[in-house]
Amino acid sequence: MKYEESINKLFEAVGGKENIQNYEHCATRLRIILKDDKKVDKEKAENVPESRGYFFNTGQHQFIFGTGKVNSVYSELEQVMGGSANGSDDFKDNVYQNLNPVQRVVRILADILVPLIPALVTTGLLMGVRGLLLELGLNMDESTLTLFEMLTDTAFAFLPVLIAYSATRKFGGNPILGIVVGLMMVAPQLPNAWAVAAGNADPLVIFGLDIVGYQGSIFPAIIVGWMVSKLEKWFRTFIPQMMDLVVTPFLSITITLSVMLFILGPILQVAESAVINSIVYLIEAPLGIGYIIFGGLQQLVVITGLHHSIGIIEISLLNNTGENIIQTLTTVSMAGQFGAAIGASLLFKDKVKRSNAISSAVPTLFGITEPLLFGVNLRSLRVFGSGIAAGALGGFVTYLLGLTSTGMGITFLPGLLLYTGDWIAMIQYIAVTAISFTAGFLLVRVQGSAIRESFK
Repeated sequence: MKYEESINKLFEAVGGKENIQNYEHCATRLRIILKDDKKVDKEKAENVPESRGYFFNTGQHQFIFGTGKVNSVYSELEQVMGGSANGSDDFKDNVYQNLNPVQRVVRILADILVPLIPALVTTGLLMGVRGLLLELGLNMDESTLTLFEMLTDTAFAFLPVLIAYSATRKFGGNPILGIVVGLMMVAPQLPNAWAVAAGNADPLVIFGLDIVGYQGSIFPAIIVGWMVSKLEKWFRTFIPQMMDLVVTPFLSITITLSVMLFILGPILQVAESAVINSIVYLIEAPLGIGYIIFGGLQQLVVITGLHHSIGIIEISLLNNTGENIIQTLTTVSMAGQFGAAIGASLLFKDKVKRSNAISSAVPTLFGITEPLLFGVNLRSLRVFGSGIAAGALGGFVTYLLGLTSTGMGITFLPGLLLYTGDWIAMIQYIAVTAISFTAGFLLVRVQGSAIRESFK
């Protein structure tokens, strides 16, 4: 086996093969849950061959092997373990047991929203294609523009359907029921929420309540998925099997929709709007303060694992304004840390260490920063601090330029695709990324001797 030495050293670090309770992998990391965390030898864990870093978070011992390589390591580990991984669902159950309430909420939101990102990324890219064609001088007739609107607007017009489906699936219900309730939330018979907000339509008035569609709503759709799942399971505990096929879905859908339309819906819509608007207000604080803070500290959020929850804000921004400043600020934050990592790697005299540091940083170009953060930058507060300062500078320049993207889900080099509709915006995107990278690189280089000493 190619990674036999790595796996053997990993076993030594975690207290032996028999101490492994469960394991899984993501795009870059091998995640292991142990029976006894006290048996871990941290020094050995940080020096597992082929691993670019190690950290412990939310009950998981995470070894960063990088994109592609982690799949091979996992496959060989599975062979050695005799294929004894309990499966992704059991792994998630084990993870949830180790989370505090806040972490559980964030993880649930991530499990619901992350599967939607490919669809939303596609929508953003299609917007970029449309903009690029117009920028190149292509004249589109009304029918062609209408076709493009169908391609770019559908995902957001039916966003509650996608979220209700994903939430119902997450909570163990029948996803088809979630789809049906989601469709009812945006049914054409209900006045369009955007049209009502713009004054172009009037809400329905039932029992003295103003009823509108839920176009663009996020939290109501999540609650719908949770309710329909719980009701379906509860009714099945006492409804006779011969009646289950008809009665259970009828009651689950009817009760869920009634509660949402007349009780929870109006409250959740107001609460969701207030929360999202407050966060957006903080980001857009005067003099670019919010941009500076977010650009500097976004990668700190990645370390905590809370960054998945930011997707809610991005979806709301795109839905309400068609623009997403968070994608831009996330990229400059990455670029600052990337520049700091490259600057630090060139300080290593040992060619192997230098090569490992650079290889840990490269995935950042494609939007994956964990190898860089845990393998290089967090090993020296000076390096990590330099990346923060550089990201903050990039955030301020972004504020001065007024730069935003048209999509979400992709950053750094792939993120260029979100700016193809406007050459000036693309040049500005490259410029703020380069400024952040250069600042991070130079800040590390001027501290060369002190940083080199901290890595010993």
